Amino acid sequence: MRKLFSICIVLSAVTAGFAQDQAAPAASQASEKYREYRNQITEPKYGLAKVKKLIKAIKPDGEDNVIMANKTYNTLSVEEKFTYNALHGEVFSQNCDVMPPMVDEEKKIFGHLPGNFGDEEQWSERQLAFFKKYRSKVVSLLRETMTGQKHVGLNLKHIVIEIQAYELIPDMIKLYGQKHYDQDILTVLMDLMHQGKYTPFMKSQSCEKLFGDASNYRSFIVANPENQALVIERATAYYKTKKK
Repeated sequence: MRKLFSICIVLSAVTAGFAQDQAAPAASQASEKYREYRNQITEPKYGLAKVKKLIKAIKPDGEDNVIMANKTYNTLSVEEKFTYNALHGEVFSQNCDVMPPMVDEEKKIFGHLPGNFGDEEQWSERQLAFFKKYRSKVVSLLRETMTGQKHVGLNLKHIVIEIQAYELIPDMIKLYGQKHYDQDILTVLMDLMHQGKYTPFMKSQSCEKLFGDASNYRSFIVANPENQALVIERATAYYKTKKK
């Protein structure tokens, strides 16, 4: 696994050199600040100090996976497991792709979120099984955490998408109204509609641009008032169809 990491460093250097040769425009200070914001997480309060201490004590295995022992994991309450899984991915995942600067990043609504855990970790099968088994409880804990802290961190957004938590659409729309600059909330709303195959969205130009055959990880629509309002309108209508 360390060999893969070394290869990634080499590829990163080559890619960076190529990007410099192409004279890619530098991101503005506002874009760099927004990128940092996009990667912020929200820490659940449930057994937080205890869970952080347990995570710090985990020793990597031969594949650089950082997995809590079953004996320890099974002693955690559902709430503590939620905190653990929200803060930590057990499986090592080295991403070799180098993302060049995104100009006007704060003015875009992307079709995909940034990678969770800095693209260095991902959830294990055990963690994914937890989200599925306790979905109803996880939705409740997500709501309590995001509304209590008035923030939907990148880690929580990924959980919402993973369990297709359409129940949280009104909560996220309310938070978006309070933090109008968090365009990734709209990204989550569109991802939920896409996963749910909501017809009005699936037939839209936005869906084609973000998820169509010609789309890629960096595809976006402009974060203008018209697009923002349209995403919220469609997501609200989608939520109503799910609650019938």
